[in-house]
Amino acid sequence: MKRETRRSEAVTHAFEDDCVLLPIASILPVRQLRRTVKSSHKYRQIAASIREVGLVEPPVVARDPKLSGAFLLLDGHLRIEILKDMGLTDVECLVSTDDEAFTYNKRISRLAPVQEHKMIRRAIERGVPEEKVAKALDINVNSVQRKVRMLDGICEEVVALLKDKPCPMAAFEVLRKMKPLRQIEAAELLINANNYSVSYVSAILAGTPQAQLVDAEKPKRLKGMTPEAMARLEHELGRLQEAITSIQDSYGKDHLHLTVVKGYLARLLGNGRIVRYLMQHRPEYMTEFQTIAEMTSTVPSEAA
Repeated sequence: MKRETRRSEAVTHAFEDDCVLLPIASILPVRQLRRTVKSSHKYRQIAASIREVGLVEPPVVARDPKLSGAFLLLDGHLRIEILKDMGLTDVECLVSTDDEAFTYNKRISRLAPVQEHKMIRRAIERGVPEEKVAKALDINVNSVQRKVRMLDGICEEVVALLKDKPCPMAAFEVLRKMKPLRQIEAAELLINANNYSVSYVSAILAGTPQAQLVDAEKPKRLKGMTPEAMARLEHELGRLQEAITSIQDSYGKDHLHLTVVKGYLARLLGNGRIVRYLMQHRPEYMTEFQTIAEMTSTVPSEAA
């Protein structure tokens, strides 16, 4: 009995084993920064972070195959520019074995507000002064304190729902005015609509019955809206939520049925005898069957 032999394949490393200290002058950018980038908030925030806590994430470079001693800058253009402005001449870099710059910064998960809140709270709990956090993030101390208190009064279910969503801090301040069950309903509405704007959360608040507010005794007052308009909004929002819930419950089953029907009708219309019969006796069916069989999407055309 022969034993099959398997040839082991070598694993290619994406990066060299160690970071290297390189002269900034030897690093060649692969793209040009906009002229206005130095006046942007992002530039100021990264610069403040580097000044306060140092370079947390080293730039990524690749060896230039055409020029000995030179390196292509794949990721970290802003960081390199900031280090130049700070007067530094050397930087520790991570050396990639692949010079394809497209793979960098294309799959970054931006820090969600809930994650930022947890990061800031953890830093403060470990003894980092609020002033130092504010300088590192290029914001004032009051903003740091607001971020620390962001989830006060927010139920755990909502935190779990919105933990990776781009829901701004001001939206949580609106959600805090609702009772926990209404907070959950509101969070689900935000997710279903993929709309996390403060204006949309405020509209949900306006459509929230008084009994579902934390301060049920205090009447809602929204600029430009009369009590009658808010009552109508409550009614319409309630109907919308019922409709969304109903659709969610049956969407998967309905989509499967429609897919099966579409395939079945396509097979029927491939039969010449059936097509001739429909054309002669049921032309109105023929038109509808063709429309369904030729559908490329289950989304109605007016909603696409």
